[in-house]
Amino acid sequence: MKILVINAGSSSLKYQLIDMEREEVLAKGGCERIGIEGGKLNHKAHGETFTIEKDLPDHTVAISLVLSELTDPRAGVIASMDEIDAVGHRVVASGETFTETVLVTDETMKRLEPLSELAPLHNPAAILGINACRAVMPSKKMALVFDTSFHATMPAYAYLYGIDYDDYKKYKVRKYGFHGTSHKFVSRAAADYLGKDPKDLKIITCHLGNGSSISAVDGGKCIDTSMGFTPLAGVPMGTRSGDIDCAAVEFLCRKKGMTMEEGMNYLNKKCGMLGVSGVSSDFRDLTAAAEAGNERARLALEMFSYACKKYIGAYMAALGGLDCIVFTAGVGENTPSVRAAALSGMEAFGIKVDPAANEYKNDGAIHEISAADSNVRILVIPTNEELVIARETAALL
Repeated sequence: MKILVINAGSSSLKYQLIDMEREEVLAKGGCERIGIEGGKLNHKAHGETFTIEKDLPDHTVAISLVLSELTDPRAGVIASMDEIDAVGHRVVASGETFTETVLVTDETMKRLEPLSELAPLHNPAAILGINACRAVMPSKKMALVFDTSFHATMPAYAYLYGIDYDDYKKYKVRKYGFHGTSHKFVSRAAADYLGKDPKDLKIITCHLGNGSSISAVDGGKCIDTSMGFTPLAGVPMGTRSGDIDCAAVEFLCRKKGMTMEEGMNYLNKKCGMLGVSGVSSDFRDLTAAAEAGNERARLALEMFSYACKKYIGAYMAALGGLDCIVFTAGVGENTPSVRAAALSGMEAFGIKVDPAANEYKNDGAIHEISAADSNVRILVIPTNEELVIARETAALL
């Protein structure tokens, strides 16, 4: 079975074609500047990168170009579109409407449309990609795979906010969580690495990147996660503020003369590591600046690591114990100093990092960085969200 995985943005589209028998990526790539002059497709297959510069007026044209490359005699990996068994679409927000992967039908698309207000930057773009695929491949079965569905197992006391319960019921304002496909992948991969059944493990998964979230996974199921109603909550991120007193938002908007919409844009795009450091949202730049003596960059990194440490401690209490901590995503996989700082001073809880093991070179493999006398295993696992989407799609079919 071959599954085409699609992750559509408002002006971009990423894809992977995966052979599920071997779970092997046959080809992958991305379209840029959809709807903007100067469109481009980068297609990777056979160990080469093929670049096509062509205007892409909409997502339907972009999908058609992707399919053309997948079946191209030189750059392609399949003889015809008939070899694609199904398409899996990444969708960020499911609200309470969907708690698991579902087939794309007229009815599910109708139910999906109103959820765009929960993720206005992501869901509308996903819908564009889905509709484009349906137009180009009308006979193919397709699945909606949600970032939020892994978190659907959270108990009510973990996902509810302290607002009027009638308002929750009416407006569905609650914690949903995000990065679910990543948390699901690495928690299962950790169980495989440890040779244990996921049902027997208590794991904290740390997806740390430009967007970051931390989840508590008990017996293979999420019981809590740091992101909330939107991806703005939790630890401070590349440009997002993370957790902040609601009254402080009103105060800032009033002082800076911002509307609520402008305030949300400020908190999402101008705060976090970028806002604190004044240097960059990229942790590589922050680390270099801190090492060069930039105090604000150092402070930003300390804030990030401290916030991660607090969530890890809180989730260890929520889990009632801990077997394993997993780091993943761009920062989690590539920044040893952040991993070390996030776990520093936690020896009393049986968490101890091996400094030498922590300084490994990222080679795409799983690395264990816990000390020999650490009671908690500490792993760094490269995430693979596309594979989760393909697995969910294949399982549904």
